[in-house]
Formats: sequence, structure tokens, C-alpha cells
Amino acid sequence: MNNTAVEFKNVVKTYGKGEGLQVAVDHVSFTIDKGEFVVILGRSGAGKSTVLNMLGGMDVPTEGQVIVDGSDISSYSDKQLSLYRADTIGFIFQFYNLIPGLTAYENVALVKDIKKDALDPDDMLDRVGLSDQKRKFPSQMSGGQQQRVSIARALAKNPKIILGDEPTGALDSETGKLVIEMLQKLSTDEGNTVILVTHNADIAKCANKVIHMRNGKISSVRTNEKPLSVNEIEW
Repeated sequence: MNNTAVEFKNVVKTYGKGEGLQVAVDHVSFTIDKGEFVVILGRSGAGKSTVLNMLGGMDVPTEGQVIVDGSDISSYSDKQLSLYRADTIGFIFQFYNLIPGLTAYENVALVKDIKKDALDPDDMLDRVGLSDQKRKFPSQMSGGQQQRVSIARALAKNPKIILGDEPTGALDSETGKLVIEMLQKLSTDEGNTVILVTHNADIAKCANKVIHMRNGKISSVRTNEKPLSVNEIEW
């Protein structure tokens, strides 16, 4: 049985042409196993968000292959990528991306418009500890609560892979720890494959695998045999 969730094979992503050519991702290769909690670490401009966007089907490689659950999504049509994003990926963004005019419940319930077999919004909000906040609008909630709504929305799709782009970047340290603890448990307790992009090296101590990027290349891939719990790290 193949335990590989994600494989990047010699992936290149460039923008522009001629003298204006920019290489965002430069011959990147790595594998991620099913159920792993993975951090892609690097400074701004390292290429980590571009990798995440290609994995999420929001961008396509210039060269190479992105293989998810045995399928090469880099060869997908726009329609196939749209279905892939709807069925396979749960997204968590730095600034939550909630719809201001909808309640917490309604923001999560929207997933049913994308995926017909979406999970129950009440159950998802309960899982992230917000069953008493479901009638509130985003403006009535703290940043941490809004991020937990966005996690509930991602979970409602019952995705194979959860992607987070700096999911704690707009949060204070204590709230950020709660969010990371929640994502870590999704991997360890629920078996979700969770992949986060961050510049915060402390978060990487909680991961099963750390992919360190610099200048569009992978500088190292490290496996943590004993990932730390969130309470064990300094922030």
C-alpha cells in the first residue's frame, strides 16, 4: 500500500520572460506521507507559498510533476483542478478569508455549495470549540475565533490534505499556539495530512517533517522523530 500523499518531482516555477524572468521555485523535489504534519519553512521570497499554491491547484508548474495521491495534478485541465481543489484540499489562510456578511455557521455551511457531501457545520464548529459562537459575524469575533472558523470550514470539506499559509501570522502567540495545537491534533488524532507554510522556526519543532526553503530551492529536509507539543515550544 502506497503511503505517499504528495510528491514533488523536479518542480520549477518561473514568471516572466527574457531579462525579466524570475525563478520562484528551482528544481524542487520532496515527498510527504499520508497523515504527516509538515512545515515548509523559509523567509519571505523563499518560494514556499508558490509551492503551496501549486500543491493546492491554484498554480501550475513550469516544469516537473506534482503528484497527489498517485495522480499528476500538474497535467490537469482547469476543470480538473477546480474539482481537485473542491474535493481534496482544505485551505486555511493568514487573514481567515471569511465572508463578513455571513455568520460563523453560514461561512462553514457555504462548503455545501462546493462539495455536496460536505460535513455538518454544527459538528465542525463544535470540533473547533465554537458551538456557542455560530450566530456571530466575523466582526464580532476575535482573530483566533475567526481562524478557528476557517479551520472548521476547511474540515467541512472532509479533505485529504489541509494547507495552511501562515495560519498564525495575524495572531498573538497564545492564540497561535491554540491554532497549531488544533492542526497538530488533526494529524496525530484524525490522520489528516497537514502542510503549513511559515517563517516561524518554533512551529517547525512541532512537525513530523520540516522542508526548509531558501531562494527557491530546498536547503534541507529534516524529520523530527519526536515532535514537540505546542506547550513545549517558545514562541
